Amino acid sequence: MTQTYSQIQQKIAKLQKEADALRQKEMGGVIARIKTAIEHYGLTAEHLGFGGAVTGKAKGIGKAASGAKYHDGNGQSWSGRGPRPRWLREAIAGGATLESFLAVADGAAAAPVKARGMKAAKAAKAKRRPSTLLYQDGAGNSWTGRGPQPRWLKEALGSGKTLEEMKG
Repeated sequence: MTQTYSQIQQKIAKLQKEADALRQKEMGGVIARIKTAIEHYGLTAEHLGFGGAVTGKAKGIGKAASGAKYHDGNGQSWSGRGPRPRWLREAIAGGATLESFLAVADGAAAAPVKARGMKAAKAAKAKRRPSTLLYQDGAGNSWTGRGPQPRWLKEALGSGKTLEEMKG
């Protein structure tokens, strides 16, 4: 039996709704695992590549980074550089406009993404607070207290030492 264009479009819409529901369900599990890993390893926004100044949607897991020029509100984002991603091409083919995906912060259009050159990278690095060594052992190992605990420290703690004993 031959189907009409309208019938096929209805099936596509139904399947898209099912796909969206499954995606949301799967995202819940992924987000829970990511949160567990972040807590376990003590990860920061810098570890995850957000730099120190995380703003807007980048504060939440699974949301578009503040540097994204376009996003769909479902965690998909595009900086505006390079080829358009599939989700954007399909949405435009479906009748949406590129402007409707412009990243918005507090009701105002977001500023265009600026390319980070070497000077900007050095300036960002210079703004960071200097690390101070908080924990040391007698063998020359040290740890600032930032990031995951190094193996030598985990082994020392496992052998019965305390962090107070390791303070340098």
